[in-house]
Amino acid sequence: MDMNDIATRGLVLLGCGKMGSALLEGWLHQGLPATSVHVLEPRPSDWLTATGVHLNGPLPAAPAVALLAVKPQMMGEALPALQALGGGGTLFVSIAAGTSLASLEAALGAGTPVVRVMPNTPAAVGRGISALIGNPFVSPAELALAESLMAAVGQTVMLEHEGQMDAVTAVSGSGPAYVFHLIEALAAAGEAEGLPAAMAMQLARATVCGAGELARQSPESASQLRINVTSPGGTTAAALGVLMAEEAGFPPLLRRAVKAAADRSRELGR
Repeated sequence: MDMNDIATRGLVLLGCGKMGSALLEGWLHQGLPATSVHVLEPRPSDWLTATGVHLNGPLPAAPAVALLAVKPQMMGEALPALQALGGGGTLFVSIAAGTSLASLEAALGAGTPVVRVMPNTPAAVGRGISALIGNPFVSPAELALAESLMAAVGQTVMLEHEGQMDAVTAVSGSGPAYVFHLIEALAAAGEAEGLPAAMAMQLARATVCGAGELARQSPESASQLRINVTSPGGTTAAALGVLMAEEAGFPPLLRRAVKAAADRSRELGR
């Protein structure tokens, strides 16, 4: 199974909010014909309406892929629209957080191939990263197809087992919020040192975004990049002495934060 199968048999997209729209835009940009995509979305945007996809109409009898992009709390009411496709040769891909492979298979029918994915919000600008895991009924070709679909909005990683999904949720799924808060906190610290609020925010935003791009492009490790900018006895070293403190520094704080997110993910997935 590959993208040609989608062009021939069609793809069903259940939900087209921010993440669904980002994926659809990526697919269309890569050349997937709009006429091969069938979208079910109760509140379509003007952009979606103008794409030329089939919108809220009859679904193909056996699409190659059905991608579930609704919020987890809406999954229960949304799945019945696709239950008829379960067990019929359609690959299901779910980006709903906290919805396990077992619960999806139970809803869609025994033996249905299902791939569970955790993307993140930088997908909106093509810089996302998605972690994938399939159930035992997913073939290598189907898993590769799911990976290709998610690669339209960024990088992908394959998990060894579904239990790793809670850690992925805590690191990359929730991680953008940690970075946004870093920008907030850095700007507030600059303001406390006498900078105008707007200037402090501009400096903090550009610094975090620039450092992230440098980390993306550089062949050096994050540790080495940190060392490169840290002169012994200088200003950066003084700040890192606070941030890297064993008891109250950034590493133990972030470990606690990520653990809290992972624990909550496990609770929601029960």
